[in-house]
Amino acid sequence: MSTPTDRLTPEQLRTLFLFESLGDDQLAWLAEHGRTEQRAGGTVVFGEGEAATCFFVLLSGSVTLSRRVGDDEVELNRTAQRGVYGGATQAYLDGETEQVYRNTMRANTDAEFFVLPAESFAQAVRTWFPMAMHLLEGLFIGMRNTQTLVGERERLLALGSLSAGLTHELNNPAAAAVRATSVLRDRVAAIRSKLAMIADGRLDGSGLHRLVELQEEAVARVSGAPKLSPMAVADAEDTLTDWLDEQGVRAAWDLAPILVSGGADTEWLTRVRTSVGQADLETAIRWLTYTVETELLMREIGEAVTRISGLVGAAKQYSQLDRAPFQVVDVHDLLDATLVMFKAKIPAGVRLVKEYDRSLPPVPAYAAELNQVWTNLIDNALGAMGETGTLTVRTERTGELLAVEVADTGSGIPPEVRPRIFEPFFTTKPVGSGTGLGLDISYRIVVHKHHGDIRVRSEPGDTVFRVLLPLTVERPPTPDPLPAP
Repeated sequence: MSTPTDRLTPEQLRTLFLFESLGDDQLAWLAEHGRTEQRAGGTVVFGEGEAATCFFVLLSGSVTLSRRVGDDEVELNRTAQRGVYGGATQAYLDGETEQVYRNTMRANTDAEFFVLPAESFAQAVRTWFPMAMHLLEGLFIGMRNTQTLVGERERLLALGSLSAGLTHELNNPAAAAVRATSVLRDRVAAIRSKLAMIADGRLDGSGLHRLVELQEEAVARVSGAPKLSPMAVADAEDTLTDWLDEQGVRAAWDLAPILVSGGADTEWLTRVRTSVGQADLETAIRWLTYTVETELLMREIGEAVTRISGLVGAAKQYSQLDRAPFQVVDVHDLLDATLVMFKAKIPAGVRLVKEYDRSLPPVPAYAAELNQVWTNLIDNALGAMGETGTLTVRTERTGELLAVEVADTGSGIPPEVRPRIFEPFFTTKPVGSGTGLGLDISYRIVVHKHHGDIRVRSEPGDTVFRVLLPLTVERPPTPDPLPAP
């Protein structure tokens, strides 16, 4: 509830930077039409979407300015600077059909304001500054349209780039699964054919039973086959090829690699010969080879499907589509999901180093927006290095803050442009290669929304962006109803 108390004198109004250059008559007019009001700490001064009825100038206290984005409330600014203003700042725009508050202001502490009705503020601007009014109107509308279009373009470019990388990553295991499935179909048909040849009467029941036992053993050998070095694999294949040639098995060079992959050796093949006899040895070995290859193909399909599932899971983790906007998250899961999305974009000559402190606790955060920060920082690091270098992603604890570092070994950021890298539309990339909004967006997400900090240090061969996030963050409260004037 607001409580009118008193009016400011023209001399008092002149102490506010917004009015310090006005004439005596103008200050007197403001003093007559404005009033002072108090707001208790924790209350809403004005609410986003409500009719914009007043222009507020802070006289004392501390306030927070925020705006709703979807289901989230994004903090834009927090200040105690005397003379800052908000509210019906666009009342002078004739083209606006509906004047509403564009954001929400809250009093963090007890605060006092100079309040001017929107109609009076609009009349003053239009009457006293006709040329400035036209300039401001054009600047405001032009900047708003530009930011909207460029911001959408920035998000579309990032989405398109990461989607292309994800598609490439999904294509590899999907193609492997399709190929393995096709080969598997042929091998299953061959197994049926060979089994019919074995069981056409030349093997008695006990011999066939022993062969089936060997088949089960072959399957078990596949799952337990040791990992061999390329040299050891070549030696094992040569040994099996020689043995098969000695037994008169045709195309031994074609069978040996499959049997070695399944963990078979000459000792085991000798047992097969003992079980089926020399006459049926080739048919039995080919049947068992098909069994081994079938098992290997099924394992390949399983690995491919698992890889696809992992990529889909990483994409869901990255997008956070099925999760609440504000949640407690493990920052390492977010970093890993972002790196998966970037896998196809990381050049072969760039080495990825992850130095995670896994003892760090989860943090309350807007996960999808933090992923956007990691995306911007990693993309910039890769762009700075080109085809060779080292990309380092590091986490650690600094007091009550969680620190995430993205470091690259690129050419560095020149000292003369370093102070401007977080400015909107500022970019060092060639024309058409960047919009200059990536770091500005990252800054707003980290500083304004998470109350953290983002810093940079850079020299040739060592550029580090350091993001600091509070380990405890309160979710912004639901906006209170607009208090009555």
